[in-house]
Amino acid sequence: MKTFKIASIPGDGIGPEVIQEGIKILNKVAEKDAGFQFEFTEFPWGCEYYTKHGVMMDDDGMDKLKEFDAIYLGAVGYPGVPDHISLWDLLLKIRKGFDQYVNIRPITLLEAAPCPLKDTKREDVNMLFIRENSEGEYAGAGDWLFKGKENEVVLQNGVFSRKGTERIIRYAFETARKEGKTLTSISKGNALNYSMVFWDQVFEEISSEYPDVKTASYLVDAAAMLMIKDPKRFEVVVTSNLFGDILTDLGAAIAGGIGLAAGANINPERNYPSMFEPIHGSAPDIAGQGIANPLAAVWSASQMMDFFGYENYGESILQAIEKVLMDGTVLTTDMGGTATTEQVGDQVIRYLEEILAKQAVEKI
Repeated sequence: MKTFKIASIPGDGIGPEVIQEGIKILNKVAEKDAGFQFEFTEFPWGCEYYTKHGVMMDDDGMDKLKEFDAIYLGAVGYPGVPDHISLWDLLLKIRKGFDQYVNIRPITLLEAAPCPLKDTKREDVNMLFIRENSEGEYAGAGDWLFKGKENEVVLQNGVFSRKGTERIIRYAFETARKEGKTLTSISKGNALNYSMVFWDQVFEEISSEYPDVKTASYLVDAAAMLMIKDPKRFEVVVTSNLFGDILTDLGAAIAGGIGLAAGANINPERNYPSMFEPIHGSAPDIAGQGIANPLAAVWSASQMMDFFGYENYGESILQAIEKVLMDGTVLTTDMGGTATTEQVGDQVIRYLEEILAKQAVEKI
């Protein structure tokens, strides 16, 4: 039996509550398959840890994490700890240290998920954003000169290497080819006359190697408008770190809200563990009340199953989420219900068991 070693970092705010439900679903899937099991090891890192120890994670934290097959992260951030500390000393430290250069964010409108766009059909919103996750605008390069003085100057440099740009665009082309979908590049080459002109050039170069993949390119402001007016034109999308960060939150709003938004941080070569997380943040205002929506954490667990090569289970988890939405009787307050976090997780498991049982009968 294969044992997948998972590092669990529940983190801050509602993180522990939603990750607990995701772990329940993963263990339920493993219970139904004799071929693998999960072994979870929890690490208490995050902002609370920072207030006690002055660091977001242990000094040898990266050495500890590299022994795992994957990382399951709940949320990072809490009042009293500066956001740049919580982000750079844990989340980005892991992304960069483990070369998780592919960020995958599905923007899929599930059946019965609330969509604010008028007359939008379920099949009209089915995008897969592939975001460069290791450099670009979030490279952390720059300087702060003459701090506090009249001539104070701040420099924030975007870093676009040929290696980094080529590999994310090539990954996106491979994904589009595999799925038989179009590929759209989003940049801002008219205004960012070095970084985005370079991005567009590399996209054009690599596109010549994939004549079977239909492509399009949009400026980021036009893309934001078109995501609202005509979302069906976007299938697989590749973009930079900053633009991907912003546009996928817009996509989350289109596809049912931040409570359904999941993300995967992938090291495709598997030299290091990849990381899976809901992207809704720590929501400290509702932490400890048992009302957090766990569906994004469950969706990220589905992404983990896909990464491990069990796409059938990943799809089954998504179907279970969809059935919970369609049922509508067990939902958290953010989705118009009155259920607790645990009750929603249990409802996902009920539908998941039904789906897996039906699949087992069909195989006989």
